[in-house]
Amino acid sequence: MKIVLGIDAGASTTKIVGFRENIKVGSIQVNAEDQLTSIYGAIGKFLNLYSISLKDVYSIVLTGVGSSFILDDIYGIKTYRVNEFDAIGYGGLYLSQKKLALVVSMGTGTAYVKACDDSMIHIGGSGVGGGTLLGLSSILLGTKDIDIINGYFKSGQLKNVDLSIGDICNEPIPSLPLDLTASNFGNILVNASKSDLSIGILNMICQTIGLLAIFYVKNDDIKDIVLTGTLSKFSVIRQIFDRLELLHNVKFIIPNDSTFAISIGAIIYYNKFFR
Repeated sequence: MKIVLGIDAGASTTKIVGFRENIKVGSIQVNAEDQLTSIYGAIGKFLNLYSISLKDVYSIVLTGVGSSFILDDIYGIKTYRVNEFDAIGYGGLYLSQKKLALVVSMGTGTAYVKACDDSMIHIGGSGVGGGTLLGLSSILLGTKDIDIINGYFKSGQLKNVDLSIGDICNEPIPSLPLDLTASNFGNILVNASKSDLSIGILNMICQTIGLLAIFYVKNDDIKDIVLTGTLSKFSVIRQIFDRLELLHNVKFIIPNDSTFAISIGAIIYYNKFFR
């Protein structure tokens, strides 16, 4: 059977997923220094990695900001374009197996899409995301290498960076545990390690993303918040969002393949409307 490629050409990475019918055959992610070059390079890398011939590719489905650089069919293969917010919504619902959810795409920045069956509504976004992590890490940790940064997360101590409720109050406040963050980077110690700084950066980013999501659904009947995108691959974020769950009546879901949710969503949209 022929293969359909879903390509998310983002601001900093290009992600490709291949589906044969409803079965995933593979996925890759490459850095996107130049979107046009990275799209073509990623396709070649994908085909080589999974030993797939170009003639076996039936369709290509593009989404993401970099898709605007492609005006014609790629390699003579019928190429479709899908609105990124539609891809975010369909990808989040497909991976989470939910019919109604707020899908949060944590890429270079963060986008919020209210997803309900065939209705995908972009309700807002934030400039805080993976780009924030890399930028602040470059300044505070001296690196943008994501593997090095991820290694720092595991031994960091927030108490050496953040100001907690307990630091400024002797008595518990209803609904506000003493270990809750009162101020990100508000209690940074002079001897704070790179590990401490790294978890402080990630905590600030995830709390900002998570609280914005909670505020978006506060007056809605949505209780499921699906987290997708590059940041979702860091296992340490689970405990940050678990903490937010305890304070608010919501459920944060990080599905399998969450990093490739937009690429998958583009294929789901294609299967639904173009095929």
